[in-house]
Amino acid sequence: MLEIPFEVPQKYSSEHSQSLKFLLLQGNLIDQEVDAIVNPTDEILSGGGGLDAIIHRAAGPKLRKACDKLQNCDTGDAKITPGFELAAKYVIHAVGPEYKDGQHGEPELLARCYRKILQMAKDNNLTSIAIPAISTGVFKYPCEEATPVVREAIYQDLEENGPGSLKEIRFVLWEQGKFDIYRRVFSV
Repeated sequence: MLEIPFEVPQKYSSEHSQSLKFLLLQGNLIDQEVDAIVNPTDEILSGGGGLDAIIHRAAGPKLRKACDKLQNCDTGDAKITPGFELAAKYVIHAVGPEYKDGQHGEPELLARCYRKILQMAKDNNLTSIAIPAISTGVFKYPCEEATPVVREAIYQDLEENGPGSLKEIRFVLWEQGKFDIYRRVFSV
């Protein structure tokens, strides 16, 4: 597994964000020993495809039951459940937008999704989270277009709201191409 640490750029940095550790990893999200992993899911929290299905299988049947109790989750929003059989204590289920052409509010919805992930982590006093490239798989958002949106959403949220309880944010990418894009866009 390739692991690259990086820092928040000075223009977004605050006295609070300086204690926050960022890691870019090429590896398996479900193996991350963090407080929470982020599950890129759909509005009905179905566990039906891609990484969502992999996370559901790894967490075991209790995750499906927990998601059923949550009912639905709007695009751009997130909800949290226990991690059950995962290494992570929790799963933050985040619904990114399905990509049409980038002109139907996709960037705004994706940014809202990442900001909601950070809010959920802070609201639940989590210290470490691992996040994949949301919407860039089954939802077909081009990673090249999504990654700058992710960077700005994360950095702006930290500048405006601080890291709260967060001490570490990991971006965990399985595919080499997505890892390379994140590496370039985050300039690490």
